[in-house]
Amino acid sequence: MHALPLPVLVPFADVSVQVAAPLEVGQTVHGLRRLIPIVGGEATGQGWTARVLPGGADFQLIVNDRLAELDARYVLETDGGDMIYVQNRAVRAGPPELMARLVRGEPVDPAQIYFRCSPSFETSSTSLGWIAERMFVGCGARHPDRVVMRFFELA
Repeated sequence: MHALPLPVLVPFADVSVQVAAPLEVGQTVHGLRRLIPIVGGEATGQGWTARVLPGGADFQLIVNDRLAELDARYVLETDGGDMIYVQNRAVRAGPPELMARLVRGEPVDPAQIYFRCSPSFETSSTSLGWIAERMFVGCGARHPDRVVMRFFELA
């Protein structure tokens, strides 16, 4: 039997997404539904930069007092003019009192919250097409006005 290659984390991008005040849908049968408008931001990778275009959103489900499931969708425009559609699914978990502070928009030490994500990318760019053929993972932190994340390619 042949040995399987072990995945290696290769740095891909640092992303800072600016967000507006949440829109509360309310308590549903699945949990508390919220929509967080994305209003801008920036991304920096190895030899490239991009801006986060306004118009995206983070669709959140607060499952319980310890767990939130996130599904952010937005577009990056690179410094070369290429467009990249991003869908980033994430899990954010922590002690109930800290999670409640995040929901209220208060600052929380990122080291106290488990925030892991799995971004995927689509683009019409031929030079960037490879990003749709790879898997990525990341970690993040929620701040009152933005979400910062570091994405890694699983090589």
